[in-house]
Amino acid sequence: MARFYCPLPLVSGQVLDLPATAARHVQVLRMQPGHTLTLFNGQGGQFSAAVQHMGRSDVRVVVGEHRDVECEAMCQVHLAVGMPANERMDWLVEKATELGVHRITPLMSERSVIRLTGERAEKKQAHWQAVAASASEQCGRNRVPVIDMPERLDAWLMRQNAQADVVHGVLSLHASTQPLKALREQSLADGKTWVLLNGPEGGLTDAEDATARAKGFEAVSLGARVLRAETAALAALSLLSLG
Repeated sequence: MARFYCPLPLVSGQVLDLPATAARHVQVLRMQPGHTLTLFNGQGGQFSAAVQHMGRSDVRVVVGEHRDVECEAMCQVHLAVGMPANERMDWLVEKATELGVHRITPLMSERSVIRLTGERAEKKQAHWQAVAASASEQCGRNRVPVIDMPERLDAWLMRQNAQADVVHGVLSLHASTQPLKALREQSLADGKTWVLLNGPEGGLTDAEDATARAKGFEAVSLGARVLRAETAALAALSLLSLG
């Protein structure tokens, strides 16, 4: 059954006009009055719904039964990533959503190619949030990960503090690095969530890496191979969220 993100209060029995994006998708699928679909608003679970009216630019539905369906990852992961160039950030957001990421913070570090501020940053954040919503529709998630506004790595690191129920990790080449898999096992046993930092193309500078470790980030590694920035972030997320 077709699934659509509808960021509105949903109540069984109500009649509502779908938001523009969802309405356009319903029209593209050539659905007609009486056809059924699934709605979710990111607040948990999903609702059945039936098309009541198809206009030229509007779609009205009747909201049906709520089902308490969830398929979230076993470990909540907040990815803080140096933004990869070109369209690879779109791809990272899409795939990270499918893998169960809880939150993504796009970062600008010394070696970052992309620099976003002001209106351009706002437009990119809105675009990536829409990518996450679309990926949630496709993969069956009923909760959409939060995509933060892009910001500088140094400013973000200043706000990070040790928390008893959170593991802070940084993908690193430092001598103190330990396998991510080993640290994952203990964190899962303790029911901890993760904040995982990964640099852009070229990685973090030595100074940035040292600052992260000084803020309590554990230096972790995925192994001997050198992975692209977006590949490393997704590989680490897969290990943490899928096991």
